[in-house]
Amino acid sequence: MQPHEFWQEIEPAATVDAERHGIVYHLAHFEDGRVLRLPIRPLADGAHALASLILNQASFAVVEAIADDLARKLESYDVEIVAGLPTLGLTLAGALAPKLGHARYVPFGTSRKFWYREELSVPLSSITTPEQAKRLYADPRMLPLLLGRRVALIDDVISSGASIEAGLRLMELCGVEPVVIGAAMLQSERWRQRLEPKWQARIVAVLSTPILERDAEGRWR
Repeated sequence: MQPHEFWQEIEPAATVDAERHGIVYHLAHFEDGRVLRLPIRPLADGAHALASLILNQASFAVVEAIADDLARKLESYDVEIVAGLPTLGLTLAGALAPKLGHARYVPFGTSRKFWYREELSVPLSSITTPEQAKRLYADPRMLPLLLGRRVALIDDVISSGASIEAGLRLMELCGVEPVVIGAAMLQSERWRQRLEPKWQARIVAVLSTPILERDAEGRWR
């Protein structure tokens, strides 16, 4: 597969060439057995890799399917408002909110508008941009949408847990405690080292992928 061909189609497992699994792509599984082919990204040590999902490069059909699945998983939480984390968590939050019956959602951002307040911001880093110094901001005008309500904090991929940790700290500054944390994919289990058990128990995701290791034959498993 070419780089631009990934994330475009969700397929029945039986239609996928399993021989190329672990060489060209990793198969992420939905609960109903369907699969999504994800490109393999080797890490710096050369012996380990991650399966990658870049949601704003996915087809509309894939985003819709992930949002549908996540909405179904969140039904029991009685979510009243969705808050999205930048950058790609906003893609998922925007697709998810209408499926929960909401007319809008609350986007957090990394661009400081002149009316923002520094005390409603926290440092932010992520697995894909580890060296970029950024801050995560809440728009103070959006606080009435969050206060006293059942909030779902949404990100695209939870990997190291850094983005979610920053989102939780920002929500604490806003006086809000989310009832659930939603994601398209859990990328390994490394986020458990960063997040308290209380928050680990509130995480709901559609897909889950492990850290991959290269075997003696050069296949990622």
